[in-house]
Amino acid sequence: MERTVTVVPEDGLHARPAAKFVETASEFDADVRVAPADGDDPVDAASMLAVTSLGVASGEDVRLIAEGDDAEAALDDLEELLTTPETESAAESSSGT
Repeated sequence: MERTVTVVPEDGLHARPAAKFVETASEFDADVRVAPADGDDPVDAASMLAVTSLGVASGEDVRLIAEGDDAEAALDDLEELLTTPETESAAESSSGT
C-alpha cells in the first residue's frame, strides 16, 4: 500500500524529525520505504542515512510505501509524524509522552 504525505516539520526529513521517522518505521512488522513524490527510487525508511540523503524539505510531498502485516499501522503513524509540526513533537518528547 502507498500514501502521499506533505512534510510539515520545519527541518523536513533532516536531524530530529528524520531520527524520529526512522525510529517509528523500525517499530512495525512491515517493509517501509520512502521517496520524494516527484520521482526518485524509494529508500529503506528504517535507514537514517538513506532517509536523510533524500534531502526532503518542509512542504514537499513524499510517497510512503509499506508491505507486511503492520503496513497500514505503519503508514498511519508515519503520516501523523510527518504532518505534525516539530514543535508539537518536541513538546511531546520532552513531557515524556
